[in-house]
Amino acid sequence: MSFIEYADDEMLTMGLVDVLASDLRKALRNRERVLFVVPGGTTPGPIFDGLCDVDLEWDRVDVLLSDERWRPEVHIRSNTRLIRSRLLIKRAAAARYLPLYAKAETPEEVLAELETNIAPALPIDVCFLGMGTDMHTASLFPGADRLEEALARDAPILLPIRAPGAEEPRVTLSARVLDGALCKHLVITGAQKRAAFDRAQHMRPLEAPIAAVLAGATIHWSP
Repeated sequence: MSFIEYADDEMLTMGLVDVLASDLRKALRNRERVLFVVPGGTTPGPIFDGLCDVDLEWDRVDVLLSDERWRPEVHIRSNTRLIRSRLLIKRAAAARYLPLYAKAETPEEVLAELETNIAPALPIDVCFLGMGTDMHTASLFPGADRLEEALARDAPILLPIRAPGAEEPRVTLSARVLDGALCKHLVITGAQKRAAFDRAQHMRPLEAPIAAVLAGATIHWSP
């Protein structure tokens, strides 16, 4: 694990856009298609804004969310809505999007179908993750109903997750799949998340799920 500190959020955004673009280019030199996993939430928006017009062979890139809320993509809480409006535009519009949502009442009804589309693209070439102050990443939340299963070494690709306080069910990549990425980048901003990250390094993944994916990762932080 390595740690990079930036002077402010603007420098972090510029630095991470360069790093992610470089990692994608390297991966494209070695594989016909590459898999790029990205987070939802508010932090990655400016990074997507910078990355979407980077000059690389986007038509050979598969883009996949690390997790998704079980909402149609037009819904305000959909992570897909975010990346369609801020990442999959300009040059990056040529990328192929692998969805984590299909029209169904519950994720369990279509999970096998979603996995079928993802499995051939694995392993993840470049994985870009975020973290909450509760030390969750993707939808691996402390106290979630299937967290132990999601952290298992033999976990499936995807799991439906329901967590205390969450407004809707979610679908998440398992820790096994995230941790198997060839390049992993974790972005954290602010003092609260830095303190949470420091605590997580000394905790069990069941208490601090981010701890399950830190080995070999590069941590990007701005105050």
